[in-house]
Amino acid sequence: MAATAARPDDDYRAGLVAPEKDFRPQTEDVTNTQGSTFDDLGLKRELLMGLYLAGFEKPSPIQEESIPPALTGRDILARSKNGTGKTASFLIPTLNNVNVRLPHIQALILVPTRELALQTSQVCKTLGAKIAGLQVMVTTGGTTLRDDILRLQEPVHILVGTPGRILDLGGKGIADLRKCTTFIMDEADKLLSEEFEPVVEQLLQLVPAERQLMMFSATFPVSVKHFSERHMVQPAIINLMEELTLKGVTQYYAYVEERQKVHCLNTLFSKLQINQSIIFCNSTNRVELLAKKITELGYSCFYSHAKMLQAHRNRVFHDFRNGMTRNLVCSDLLTRGIDIQAVNVVINFDFPRTAESYLHRIGRSGRFGHLGVAISLLTIEDRHNLYRIESELGTEIQPIPQEIDPVLYVAPTMPAEPSPPPKPKAILPRVQAPRQQPPSRQQEQPTQSAQSQARFAQVPAGPSAPTQAQNQSTPNSKDSAATSASFTTANESTGSGAAPPSSSGTLPSVPQGRPQQERGPSTRGRGGPRPPNASRGSGAPANGGGSAAPAEGGEAAAGSVPTGPGGGRGGQPGRGRGGFRGRGGGQGQGGGRPPRAAEGP
Repeated sequence: MAATAARPDDDYRAGLVAPEKDFRPQTEDVTNTQGSTFDDLGLKRELLMGLYLAGFEKPSPIQEESIPPALTGRDILARSKNGTGKTASFLIPTLNNVNVRLPHIQALILVPTRELALQTSQVCKTLGAKIAGLQVMVTTGGTTLRDDILRLQEPVHILVGTPGRILDLGGKGIADLRKCTTFIMDEADKLLSEEFEPVVEQLLQLVPAERQLMMFSATFPVSVKHFSERHMVQPAIINLMEELTLKGVTQYYAYVEERQKVHCLNTLFSKLQINQSIIFCNSTNRVELLAKKITELGYSCFYSHAKMLQAHRNRVFHDFRNGMTRNLVCSDLLTRGIDIQAVNVVINFDFPRTAESYLHRIGRSGRFGHLGVAISLLTIEDRHNLYRIESELGTEIQPIPQEIDPVLYVAPTMPAEPSPPPKPKAILPRVQAPRQQPPSRQQEQPTQSAQSQARFAQVPAGPSAPTQAQNQSTPNSKDSAATSASFTTANESTGSGAAPPSSSGTLPSVPQGRPQQERGPSTRGRGGPRPPNASRGSGAPANGGGSAAPAEGGEAAAGSVPTGPGGGRGGQPGRGRGGFRGRGGGQGQGGGRPPRAAEGP
């Protein structure tokens, strides 16, 4: 039965349970609307039900401007900031115009990355959950073609995918696009780069000449302008980009030496109130190296880059979205359109090379008008890129302060509802209790087994003194800054470790040199393999007494063998006080090797 448009007096919400309301504050990027609602757009009743179940309350500015002309079949050229609702801007009119009784592809949605294709198809299924018979298919490279062939033998109404795979299916006649009347390009600036533009041009030859073309992006380079002039017919041009960067994202930078970046990252982890964070590197090799170091610091971490198997990338993306880990290290693979509401911190471990990359990176936080913070770690060589990106984006990136106010990136918690006052107790008339018989001698004396059970059931009020002392003396594994040869040099200096996290967000200055390596438990995450067993000589005092001291003549370089009175090599015993323990258990002043620096992968 065909879906009908909802009437104003139709209560389509009856019997539906809306998700929990999001009380986080939002910026003008999404709140500066004309006051219209989804009911005013004349959408199908089933689509309105799906929007209500998904938590959509009212359209954002880009949705207000683009949905009405898109419903009429007009071409759309829309430009809006990251995280302002562009995906729903083209999915809502597409779902409203689809006819589920026709068993052919009616809408084609092109996206530049596989992760974005999976996310877009999932949002499409969520919004169209109440449209009976709707079939949405996603196809990307890196998966078997046989599964796509079997799937396309059944009815498909909306096809989502990357350009290369869809051209492969359409060019071989597996996917019939001759009746596809809606052609959508999300992240159009990327799709019209030199890598994808020839493929997109070929795909346009497979769809009818009379079709609706919609293009959405945050930036419009010259290639987008030329493409729209060739293929669009009187498009509705929507430009909501008075400024490029999101108002809810606070931007900072910090000048850090390359060898001190890991230690600075550890300090940020201990001081910031992170819900979830995304850390960007400029190469796949550095992604894996950094993920390994974060894991060695004791933090849970996943990583993802373009050279991983598609199944592994999908699993990492799925687990990170579901909150299985707090930190994700990746390359620019995830800078396009990825929408994870819990991300409130973005860290550029490597500063991006282009303004476009910087804009999309920091747009992973502050989604849909919420708050976020973006911190870039810069070396002296990056200062020219910093000035150029500030000029191109028309924004100001501020130096990181000693204190970062959590109000800038942490949503305030809603106060709990006050409990109702207790009801006054009813005053009952006093009734004289009946006189009871005195207990017998057998009832007065508890049995021996009952006494033993009562004795063993007593629970102490707190831990014993040795247990408390042990808990207080346990070092924090997150303060150990294990570093790699790729991020540090052999010149080391000891430090006392980072201070415990505080709600004020105080960021101490980064000391010159590498902090002291301490022995501590290391948790294992998906971000990298198990850290190397380098804690046999991690600077701990011999036999637990005294502090570790270097050999006479100054501090030895990493990996060298100190010499001195009583010094032994490896497990050779020596005489002296408080030296490093050798592998064979010998003690001495400088007896044994000092702790090795963490090896790179």
